[in-house]
Amino acid sequence: MMAGNGAMLIKDGRVIDPGRNIDGVMDVLVKDGVISAVGPGIKEKAEKIVNVRGLVVAPGFVDMHVHLREPGQEGKETIATGTRAAAMGGVTSLACMPNTVPPLDTVAMIVYLLSRVAADAVVRVYPIGCLSQERKGEQMADLAGLLEAGAVAFSDDGDTLMNSLVAKRAMMNLAELGAPYIEHAEDAHLLDGGAMHDGLVSLRLGLPGRSTLAEDVIVSRDLLLAGATGARLHIAHLTAPASIDMIRQSRARGVKVTCEATPHHLALTDAAVGEYDTMAKVNPPLRDEACRRALVAAVKEGVVDVIASDHAPHGELDKDVEFVQAASGVVGLETMLPICLDVLVAQGGLSLAALVRLLSTAPAGILGLNAGTIAPGSQADLAVFDPKAEWTLDARKLTSKSKNTPFNGRRMTGKVVHTLVGGRFVVRDGALEQG
Repeated sequence: MMAGNGAMLIKDGRVIDPGRNIDGVMDVLVKDGVISAVGPGIKEKAEKIVNVRGLVVAPGFVDMHVHLREPGQEGKETIATGTRAAAMGGVTSLACMPNTVPPLDTVAMIVYLLSRVAADAVVRVYPIGCLSQERKGEQMADLAGLLEAGAVAFSDDGDTLMNSLVAKRAMMNLAELGAPYIEHAEDAHLLDGGAMHDGLVSLRLGLPGRSTLAEDVIVSRDLLLAGATGARLHIAHLTAPASIDMIRQSRARGVKVTCEATPHHLALTDAAVGEYDTMAKVNPPLRDEACRRALVAAVKEGVVDVIASDHAPHGELDKDVEFVQAASGVVGLETMLPICLDVLVAQGGLSLAALVRLLSTAPAGILGLNAGTIAPGSQADLAVFDPKAEWTLDARKLTSKSKNTPFNGRRMTGKVVHTLVGGRFVVRDGALEQG
């Protein structure tokens, strides 16, 4: 991924850089792939001038929860298709989850993945390594080796690390290494075959339910372990009100805990399952309206640190089956921004700057990435979007290889116009650059 050459002046956009409390109409000067200057009325001559009046210029989004499916499930997504979908959504850096086939549990697998990234990716990709060998939860993976090879965090996502002793040992190691422990918080025993949220909708449909208790038990355990070990704990795809409360209280006691919410859990409830619509089957499940409102409130309060897509591509045959047998997950890279603009900004009263922090600055900080800022000297990774653009989602036109979204046909407000990585356009005027 080469840096852009020469000087480019991005003029008259609303520049939002939460890390530096910048929010105003300004110019951004880019030289050789790096931010050179930010301010109003920059006079320096540039080979290329891009007028973005009426658009927002933000640090490129950092999605810390993405399933690229490569290696092993390239029929669902590849590094090439997934990173292009990311760029269409304004994501310039992403962290890919390790539940590939085989999983990212050895140095050799991390090295292999990064070689594929170098060949095919159009945005920056950072691997998340496994916590346990083969993701079986029995023996800790070589965390130090994986970190040295390029992993930025560790998780057995898709499954919870159920063995508390292995979890404790992993946290002790990661406390020394300084890398985050990311938990998919669902007690496997309490799931009891559940296929959706345990509530009135599951009762009406006759489907087995998943209680929020499964999440709460693991969040409680992990908060205790993180407090005892000093590890940096990150709870993925939070959904449960009691877990929100425990995170708030533990943070006040000094536990190093962060957490994320997904756009689909913020926007939808279990009512989206309708009459057994498998596009609304996700893991953890869509909850009821009380849970959704509690999650939105936690975002506004600042208990939730990050919005992440949990982009989970599945093919038609994975979803076109009975609900209980259907795969869990939705694609989300290309819809993350408009869903958040709707639910959090338009309906929730969140500021645009606060949203950019959730999408970019905060996840970059948690993962320790050189991203999430438009400060002079930083790499010129930018998301330029129109917060007022109106459009309707046609799932068939998604860049992702898979089309499994519960938002098909939804009227959207907010669209990415340009995405730049290292000063080069990956998306220009709403379309992928060729080559």
